[in-house]
Amino acid sequence: MPRAPQPPLAHGAALACVTLPALFLLYNIRDQTLHRPPNDPQISQPRRPLTPAVALLAAIEIEDFMFPQHLMLLLLSSAAIRRAMSGNCQCFVSAFSSSLSSISLAPNSASPSSSRSWRQRPPSSARFMSTDAAPSAGEKTEEEQAAIKAAREARKAENERKNAEKAAKKAAQAAAEEASNRIDDVTYLSASQQGTYAPMGDMSIIMSRSRSGRNFVDVGDIGGSENAKYGPGSRVWLRGRLNSIRVKGGSSFLVLRQNSFDTIQACFFKNKEDPDQSAKMIKYLKTLTTESVIDLEGTVSTADVRSCSVQDAEIVIERVHSVSRADAMLPFLVEDAARSEKEVEESQNTDRPFPRLGQELRLDNRWLDLRAPANNAIMRVQSAVCQLFRESLYSQGFVEIHTPKIIAGESESGAGVFTTDYFGTTACLAQSPQLYKQMAISSDLDRVFEIGPVFRAENSNTRRHLCEFTGLDLEMAINEHYMETLEVVHKMFKHIFVNLESRWGRELAVIRTQYDSEPITFTDEPCVLHWPEAMDILRDRGFDVGDGLNDLTGAQELALGAAVKEKYGTDFFMLDKYPSNIRPFYTMPDPADDRFSNSYDMFIRGQEICSGAQRCHDPELVTRIIEKKGIEIGDGLRTYIESFRHGVSPHAGAGIGLERVVFLYLGLDNVRKASMFPRDPNRCTP
Repeated sequence: MPRAPQPPLAHGAALACVTLPALFLLYNIRDQTLHRPPNDPQISQPRRPLTPAVALLAAIEIEDFMFPQHLMLLLLSSAAIRRAMSGNCQCFVSAFSSSLSSISLAPNSASPSSSRSWRQRPPSSARFMSTDAAPSAGEKTEEEQAAIKAAREARKAENERKNAEKAAKKAAQAAAEEASNRIDDVTYLSASQQGTYAPMGDMSIIMSRSRSGRNFVDVGDIGGSENAKYGPGSRVWLRGRLNSIRVKGGSSFLVLRQNSFDTIQACFFKNKEDPDQSAKMIKYLKTLTTESVIDLEGTVSTADVRSCSVQDAEIVIERVHSVSRADAMLPFLVEDAARSEKEVEESQNTDRPFPRLGQELRLDNRWLDLRAPANNAIMRVQSAVCQLFRESLYSQGFVEIHTPKIIAGESESGAGVFTTDYFGTTACLAQSPQLYKQMAISSDLDRVFEIGPVFRAENSNTRRHLCEFTGLDLEMAINEHYMETLEVVHKMFKHIFVNLESRWGRELAVIRTQYDSEPITFTDEPCVLHWPEAMDILRDRGFDVGDGLNDLTGAQELALGAAVKEKYGTDFFMLDKYPSNIRPFYTMPDPADDRFSNSYDMFIRGQEICSGAQRCHDPELVTRIIEKKGIEIGDGLRTYIESFRHGVSPHAGAGIGLERVVFLYLGLDNVRKASMFPRDPNRCTP
C-alpha cells in the first residue's frame, strides 16, 4: 500500500533539525565578515576573507526564508557546507551551482506557505553594495535622515528646556520655603523698635552698639503672689543660662538659671491663630543647647513648679534669643557635678547609675564645675569670709595695706620659695607679707591687715596644701601681752561664724545639700590650750610625743581637736607656747623657757587654719636668732632689721589661710574645692 504523502511543513521541520545548527553557525561567520567595516577601530583583528559558504548565505536572510524551496536548498547543500567548513570550497561551489539550477528561488504564490506574512526586504546583496549606489526601496535618503535627525534634536532640546523650567521652579519653591523657615540673627538696638524684630533667633554679637532700654530683672524678684516685685501679669525680660529644655509636639518647657541656683520655668505653646509663627518658634527652641546664655521675654503667670527655686510662678514666653551658645557636647553635665557623693554612691547598684566625676576632670573644666550650685555657693562663702574679716577688723581700728609680692629674699624660714629673675638678680615670690606687716608697725600704722596671695614652693600633695593661696594677715601693736591679739582674732572669727550662718544662710543651705556639714561651735571667750597640756592629752590618747618638742602630725591635730570638743564643747580653739625650734626666726621666745615661744596656732575641727606669734622686735635679739638658725642676712632681712633700729612698738599678729578656713568650715574633703583655680605641685592651669 503506497504511503500517504507527508505535509511539506513536516518535511521542513525534520530538515530544519538537521540543517539549522549549520545555518546559524554560518550566519555568525557571515555577520562577522560582512557586517563589520573593513577597518573597524574597535576590533584589532583583520576582517575574515569571504568564503564560498558565507557567500552563499549572504544571499539569504532569515526574513527571506521560504518553504520549501530554501529548506530544500539548504538540505542539498549540507554536504557541501560541511566540506566548505573543512576547507573544500571549490567542491561546495560546484554542488551549489547544480542545486541552484534545479530549484527556483522565487516565492510560490500557490503554495500554502506563501500566505505567511514575510516582511519584504531588498536582497541581502544590496545591503553590501558601495555607498555610491542608489538607495534601494525602503531605505531613507540622506535628506530624510537629516530631517529625522533634526526633528530628534528639536525634541531633545524641547525636553531639556522643559526640564530646566521644572528645575528652576523647584529651586524657587525651595528657596521660598527656606526663606520662610529661616531664622535670622537679631540685632536688638532699641526696645521702641521691638515690633520690627523677629521674636526668635540668635542675638547678634553684643558689641556695645547701643543700650536698648530693655529692663532685665532677677529671677528671685519674680513670684506668683501679688506681693512679689514682679507678680502675675508682669511683663519681664530675663537673662540667664538654659538649665534644661524639653520640646514635645506643640509645647515647650525650659528652665532658666541665674546666679547658679536661682531657677524659674518658662513655657511656650503652639498658637492656633498663628500656626506658622508658632512652628517657627518651636523649631528655634529645639536648636537651643543647655548652658547657653539666653534672653527671654514673657509674662509672669501663676504655676506650681516644685523643681525650681521659684515654685509659684512661671514665664509664658513671647520672645527668646540666644546670646551665647554652648557646645552641644560638654565635658560633663552641671547636673552631674551637682550631685552629692552619697547620691552617686547609692545609684551605683541601680539600672541607671550616675557618673562619678573625678577631681582632675572637674579642675580641668573648673568654670563648668563652678556652675554647680554648691560649688558656686562655696565661692560666695569665700567672698563672705573676706568681707566679714574686713568688717570685724575695720570695726577694731585696723587699716588695710598692700605689700610687695616680689621680694629680695625669703620671708618665712623653713618654707619653700619660688625664685625668679629680677633684671639680672634673683628675687622671690613672697611666702607671706610678714616682714612688711612688721615694718608697717614701725611706720606707726598700729593695726594693719592685708588680703593677698601667698606662695609656697612645697612639694606637698595633700588634701589641705596648696602652692598658692589667699592669706588673711593682720598685725597689731600690743601693750603688754600677745593675748591682746588672741582676743582680737577670736572676736573676728566669732563675727565670721555668726554672720555666715545669719547672712549667708541660703548659700550654706545650698552647699550642705551636696556637702554635709554642721555650723561651727565656739566659745564666747578664747579657748586657749598651752603646749604642755596638749602633750598630756595626746599621751593619754596613746600618742608617742617623745620630749614634746616636735611639731604635731595631722593625726595628732585631729585627736587633739576631738579631745577639745569633748572637754570644752568647741570646734574652734587656740594652742600656744610652741617649741621655738619649729617656729620662724621672728618669733619671740618664751621668757620663762626659751625652748618654747610666744607663738600660737588656731584650729577648726582639729585642723590648723592660722599661725601667729608675738614678734621679736628687738634688733639684736632677732639678729642672734637668725644667726642661730643659720639663715643668711641678705638685703631683704637687713632692711627689715634696720626698721627696728629706728624704734618700733611691741607687736603680734597672725596669718590665716582663706581657702583652708572655707574648706574646714564647710566640712569639705579637699581644700581644692575651696579654691577657685587651685595651684598645687601638679597643676598650673587653668
